[in-house]
Amino acid sequence: SGMMGMSHGSSSATYTGADVMFLQMMIPHHQQAIDISNIALKTSKDAELLALAGTIIKAQTAEILQMKSWLNEAGATNDMGHSMGMGGMLDETDLSALTAATGKTFDTLWIKGMIGHHDGAIHMTTMIADANNPDIKAFGENVVKDQSAQIEQMKAMLKRLG
Repeated sequence: SGMMGMSHGSSSATYTGADVMFLQMMIPHHQQAIDISNIALKTSKDAELLALAGTIIKAQTAEILQMKSWLNEAGATNDMGHSMGMGGMLDETDLSALTAATGKTFDTLWIKGMIGHHDGAIHMTTMIADANNPDIKAFGENVVKDQSAQIEQMKAMLKRLG
């Protein structure tokens, strides 16, 4: 048929070691953003913060599914099998303080924690800045665009909270 051996669709995409490592690091990073946003939904009374937490949960849940799909396509596992420091991750102390806080204190801790978390994710995209895979490259650019905009929103929220 003349078409034998030609591959069609995204299955022809290749994934470099850097792409795979980025995805394996970004999944738990996104999961923590979802987890702390779920805490916000239970704790905060601030309408703007609640709306942002909901947006983060929805967007990053979808992104995790996409990243797992790419890892599956690449024949890689969802985790690297070893621990690696990721920028912006909240540690046990941060998480304990956040869970114990209420009111304006909670809102301030959540916003500051999420700004740092987003900064960490943006920094992680440098791993795939020169990715050959157009889907991975576009994903990284969208993380930078979306999370940079959310950082600006959160900085304004911090000013509002005083």
